[in-house]
Amino acid sequence: MASGLLPALKPLPLKERISVVFVERGEIDMLDGAFVVVDATGVRTHIPVGGVACIMLEPGTRVSHRAAALAARVGTLLVWVGEAGVRLYSAGQPGGARSDRLLYQARLALDEALRLKVVRKMYAMRFGEEPPARRSVDQLRGIEGARVRRTYQLLAQQFGVQWSGRDYDAQDWDGSDLPNRCLSAATSCLYGVAEAAVLAAGYAPAVGFIHTGKPLSFVYDVADIYKFETVVPVAFKVAAANPAGNPERAVRLGCRDVFRQTKLLDRIIPDIETMLAAGEISPPEAPPDAIGPALPNPESLGDAGHRA
Repeated sequence: MASGLLPALKPLPLKERISVVFVERGEIDMLDGAFVVVDATGVRTHIPVGGVACIMLEPGTRVSHRAAALAARVGTLLVWVGEAGVRLYSAGQPGGARSDRLLYQARLALDEALRLKVVRKMYAMRFGEEPPARRSVDQLRGIEGARVRRTYQLLAQQFGVQWSGRDYDAQDWDGSDLPNRCLSAATSCLYGVAEAAVLAAGYAPAVGFIHTGKPLSFVYDVADIYKFETVVPVAFKVAAANPAGNPERAVRLGCRDVFRQTKLLDRIIPDIETMLAAGEISPPEAPPDAIGPALPNPESLGDAGHRA
């Protein structure tokens, strides 16, 4: 006889999800079995939480315990952000639950020869060509910085935007010019998706190769691979149009569309594996005297880093 209970929730692979959803001024709760946002007038908006990679929670948003627990079970990253998503306050962590991958990542980052191999691969993936031979990480970082500044200038010219360089103060949002505000809003979308992918793949956001010393160093490494292909052109396009009212919202919509057009969620986890494979070492095996879990992790539909 059937028990009548619903089957256990299982995370979907990142590649089968939509990229990012922003929520502002609403209470997120789990009502009648659904993940919903309730606005000030009581209107409910359903969010298909298991089908979203990352939900950005802006000022004026409250989240119930039940809603946060559901997001964690289905592997959806909740990120509490400031105005326009440019200041990260806190983040839920539904992924990253693979010690073998964390140790593999750490070994690659701690060995300078292995780290250089990974950085060179990141450079090649970002710019579509092999980096110059016999260069250190610092030298490659300098070459990258010069190319990035030149790319910003070229895109600004292409879209007819007045550009004086990348310059913004996270503590003074309105003090930045329109192109810089659009760029900050755009990169926040990309960072959210990249963090969700890093965690889903089973890795640590803080253990970076080019970027170091930040909680999201590896997220920045990964996001930079796609930045000029995806969100930067969107930001300059919106800045050129100079929309009245809320340019940040236009940026978010543009980023959502370009993530879908470029199939970013299909690519990002395989690309992470390709970057790290450049180190030419294998993930560590469990020690022979290691004790297995008392309760084995059940089989999951999700990615390697998702908790089942």
